[in-house]
Parts: sequence; C-alpha cells; structure tokens
Amino acid sequence: MLQINDLAYEIEPIRHSTKFEHLVYEVNTNETKFPPMRCGLTKEIALQQLKFEEVKKSTLKQNSNDKWWTHSWFLELVVVVDHNFLVFSQNNFSVVQEDVFLVVNIVDSIYQQLGTYVILIGIEIWNQGNVFPMISIEQVLEDFSQWKQISLSQLQYDVAHFFIKNSFISVLGIAYIAGICRPPIDCGVNNFQGNSWSLFALTVAHELGHTLGMQHDEEFCLCEESGCIMNAISVPGKKFTNCSYIAFTKTTLNQGSCLHNIPRPEDVFMLKRCGNNIVEGEEECDCGSIRQCEQDPCCLLNCTLRPGAACAFGLCCKDCKFMPSGELCRHHVNKCDLPEWCNGTSHQCPEDGYVQDGIPCGDNAYCYQKRCNNHDDQCRKIFGEGAKSAPESCYKEINSLGNQFGHCGINGTTYLKCNTSDIFCGRVQCENVRNIPHLRDHSILQQTHINGVTCWSIDYHLGMDTPDVGEVKDGTTCGPGKICIHRKCVSLSLLSQVCLAETCNMRGVCNNKHHCHCGYGWSPPNCLHRGYGGSVDSGPASAKKVFLLLVVSLILSVLLLLSTAVFMYLRKHCGPMETKTQSSG
Repeated sequence: MLQINDLAYEIEPIRHSTKFEHLVYEVNTNETKFPPMRCGLTKEIALQQLKFEEVKKSTLKQNSNDKWWTHSWFLELVVVVDHNFLVFSQNNFSVVQEDVFLVVNIVDSIYQQLGTYVILIGIEIWNQGNVFPMISIEQVLEDFSQWKQISLSQLQYDVAHFFIKNSFISVLGIAYIAGICRPPIDCGVNNFQGNSWSLFALTVAHELGHTLGMQHDEEFCLCEESGCIMNAISVPGKKFTNCSYIAFTKTTLNQGSCLHNIPRPEDVFMLKRCGNNIVEGEEECDCGSIRQCEQDPCCLLNCTLRPGAACAFGLCCKDCKFMPSGELCRHHVNKCDLPEWCNGTSHQCPEDGYVQDGIPCGDNAYCYQKRCNNHDDQCRKIFGEGAKSAPESCYKEINSLGNQFGHCGINGTTYLKCNTSDIFCGRVQCENVRNIPHLRDHSILQQTHINGVTCWSIDYHLGMDTPDVGEVKDGTTCGPGKICIHRKCVSLSLLSQVCLAETCNMRGVCNNKHHCHCGYGWSPPNCLHRGYGGSVDSGPASAKKVFLLLVVSLILSVLLLLSTAVFMYLRKHCGPMETKTQSSG
C-alpha cells in the first residue's frame, strides 16, 4: 500500500506476468456501506475481558515519535486459513500462500514503527471444510482459541490469527485484549471482505493491536493521519496513536517475554519461488530480477544454469566453474576457529568447523563454540585498552543484587540473583577503566565503589536489537576446571571430550565434530602419516604451503652447497693468507 496524505493506493502484482508488471489503483473507502464496517470488539466485550485501568489524559496527549523506543520485539505469527478463504482463491494453495505472505508483509511494515517484527512461522489451510461452525464471530474466537491449543501445539509461536471469508454483517474481526504470551487467548479472528488485500492487512494489524494490549482510540488519541489503525471503524490509516503506544509499551514490558527471542532462520516460513534471489528446492540457481539475471553470466531467468556453467554461486564457485581442490575458501578467524578448503567438485565450501569445546586457548581460557572468552578480554572490548576484570568482591556484591547491572539471567521480567557459586557467570564487572565508551541510546554504565575498588558494569534491556556485550559469555572460566554455561558455573568435565590430543598423535587438534584437524605435514584422519593437514570435514588441505616449504628448503640447500664449493675453491687455489712483519734494526 502507498499512502499520500489521505489518499491510499494499492500496488498489486499481475499474476502470471513474465515482466513483473503491477497494477496501481486508488483504494476507495468512501463508498457507501450499510452498515459501516467495524471491529467486533465492542466496549461490552472489552469490559468482560479485562478491567480498565484509568490513565490521565494529559499523559496520553503526548505526541508519538518514530524513535520513541530502542527495543525490538519479534512476534512469531501462525496464520490459519478457513475453507471459505480457500474456495475464494479457487482452491489454489499457492495463491492462498502468496496472499497470506503479502498481508503479513504489509502488517510487518506497519509494526516496524513500534520496533516490532512480525514474522510468519507457519500457515495451515483447511481444505476439507471448516473444523467448527461459524455462527458468530465471538463464538469463532472462543472455538479457535481452544482448537489451536491442541492442533498447533507442534509449533513454537507467539500469536495465532484466523483468516476467514465469511458474511458476518459489518464485522471485520475480533481478538482478546492483551492476549500476547498468555495462551490460549493469544489469538484473533480476521474477516476478509474480498475487496482489497491492503485493507485486509489493516484489519489484521488492528486485531493484532488488540492482542498486544491496544484498545479502540478515543477522541483524545492522536496520530499523524486523519484515520488511525485502532479506530473502531475501518479507515485506511497506517499509524498508531499515542494511546496505542502507551498500551503497547505497558503490555510488552509487563508480559511480553515471549517476544524477546529471535526466531531461527529455519523456522521462518518462506514463500518458495524462482526470482527471489534465494536458491530453493530444485533450483540450480536464482539470479533474482530480470535486470539482475541479464547481468549474471552463470544463471538464467528460469533458475537454471547457463550452458557450460557448472555453478553460479558459493564460496567455491568462480567464473561459473568449481574452484580447484585445495583452494582455501574460509580462513580461520581466531585461535578457536579452523580453515576450510574446496574439494574441486562442489560450489559449496565445507561446513564451518571450529576447535572442540574445552580445549585450552590461552592463559586460563578455553575454546567454546568458536570463541576464546575470558573476563579480561570482555572488559577490554567494552572499555578499551587497560581495562581488566574486577576483583571477586565486585562480582559478589553486584551480581547478587538481581538488577539490570548484576544478575544471572531473567525469568519473564524478573532479574535472577546469582548464587555465590555463579557470581563470575552473571554480568562482567571491570576495573582500571580509563575512557568512557560510546554507547548506543538506552545503555547505562554503572560505577560502584567496593572496598576501595571502582567497579564498572553495563546494563542491558530485553528487546534491544544489539548483542549483550555485558553478559559473561558461555565458556568463560569461573574457577579451576570450571566454565560458565547458561549463567551457571559448571565443571569442564561436562563437555564431551571424545577426541583427545593423543587421538591425533599430538600432531593436530580436535574439531567440533570430534575429528582430528591435522597440522601441515600430516594427513587425516589421525595425523599418523605424511600429508598436507586438515580433517575429513574441512576439505583437502592445499599442498601449496608444503610445496613452498620444499622449494625454500631446496633453494637454501643449493645456496649452502654453492657457498661451501666457493669456499673450498678459494682455499685450494689461493692458499692461506700470510702476514709479513718487518723488523727494525
């Protein structure tokens, strides 16, 4: 949807167009409708769902700001489509998926003004008729909330919304207020009228707003447009009011713990199609748009390789050909990482491998998940050179408080105090800080004086979209033979040590798959015989380094022989040097 002042336009792709053509038309919401379309959540139903909490109107009249908040929330959405919706799409599952994907994309763009990403986790389509009768939209909401508890239990989601195509007169949808993270009421129903996908997306955004704690806008609620999303009657507005901002903030901070986790890429529902620049299914390649494909020497518009091309992408693909065996395709980035080489028959670089967890990587430090962590390094990363880990007294005093500067994890919205045995696994505490670092907005430094020592720490709020630099990283040493795992100080022996240095004959290091990664001069699997190094997982290591060493050794040997020959020649033909002395008489 494109909105210019009070005019809304919908941009819709022409189906089956080979030239990526689109239609642009005005969304007319001024057509006479009797009765007007509205949300099914009446004041009476809202009062039944929760008790209203009075808020001073003077507070509500504050203007919203695009940079109002630095948190990010990740809302994992499941969409269930009723049978009438499928019939409307001529029983075409692909069309239904495309339409749902389009709607969720619009909703996601709307919610980004709240720092919230709406992420589609799954779609279920009822192709054998509706599971329960559609008598009233209120009853549909109740039946759906119970049905999803069992039928969607295999999915990890935050919200489930039901897309229906029904003839409920004048009702666009309904949802439970503040149902987020509170199953079974973490759901809503959205009634598609068959007119416009962009208007339907506004309905979904509206009902999702109820799930996130928003109620219908009152007269004193303002947004930057003449119509706002949480208006009780359907309007083409795409902005939230100050009232909606306040309700959203209150709900997410009090009960929005399920919105903190970032979904794994493999859990996100992706619409598979040729032309999205992502290789999927049976595609050999995917060069994207027409213009991109015209410039791609390896891939065709139909997602197949050009004649004569062996590959079109990958770390081991160059000029549409596989790179030769032994070509380095991934460098090691630190002492706990390992390199990989092309095998000559694939465009892909082998899976990224690293040193086995628990192997020493420095003074009082161990490798863990490709990192070599210790408290001193973390302090230097936060506060710069010279900073180091603070004494035990700082860790004991601050991490036992259970606040934003010192804790051992969060349960919902509650900071957990560290047990005495786990104080080195909470927040990192530093000293000898010479410079105050430049931090992003909403970050706070704390300076505490304990027993003559100045302790420094940094806070972190759930929902911030940057890594938490102040948490003690897993794998950090917390005592002799112990490391931190999930805020607990545990024995190093808990890590699986299937592979040992002796397994590799002391000529290599164990990797994360418990195989030997041999040094140059020895070959896998056990570094027993001469070879070029690497492991059974890394691809064949290059012989170039060994060859270079042999060349250098040969050159040095030749130079040594020549030097010896010259010395012997001069000694034989010139004889020893004589020194004559003249005596005075």
